[in-house]
Amino acid sequence: MPVDHIRYDILAQEALRGVVRTVLADAAKNGLPGEHHFKITFNTVAPGVRLSERMRAQYPEAMTIVLQHQFWDLDVSDDGFEVGLSFGGVAERLVVPFEAVTAFFDPAVQFGFQFETIEADAKGNETSTMPIGLAAEDSKPDALPAPAAKPKEPASGADSGMGGEVVRLDRFRKK
Repeated sequence: MPVDHIRYDILAQEALRGVVRTVLADAAKNGLPGEHHFKITFNTVAPGVRLSERMRAQYPEAMTIVLQHQFWDLDVSDDGFEVGLSFGGVAERLVVPFEAVTAFFDPAVQFGFQFETIEADAKGNETSTMPIGLAAEDSKPDALPAPAAKPKEPASGADSGMGGEVVRLDRFRKK
């Protein structure tokens, strides 16, 4: 198999993280338009993730949050976002680097995607372990797979069903 020296998989991931950044920055500045809201799943043990020990104990690997009605002080930077949410009536402040985000979904328009995991092999070369999935607006709901590690219970009205049909970018690669 030919070597992809350009690393389209990494470029596509960076572009999709830019989509998340742009959408969240707009929501921070202008609020959520119409019925749009976001389900964001992230790796709770990724570098730079900050959450309380109580939340880390409840969500030791992954967590899905919903930014819809009850969130505050959304602040977006080039590297990630911070947001206030209530969990079981307790206010929490989360810090999530974009690199920690594993899935993003907007149920209002059935659009979302999951990020691939890129790891280094024994030679130090980066390898993809999960294709990026894109969900189209006209896709079937609840077809996008949930993250590998599901939280024990939903966070702030969140659920782990991301919805949407997955379109594998591998489909377009020459084999």
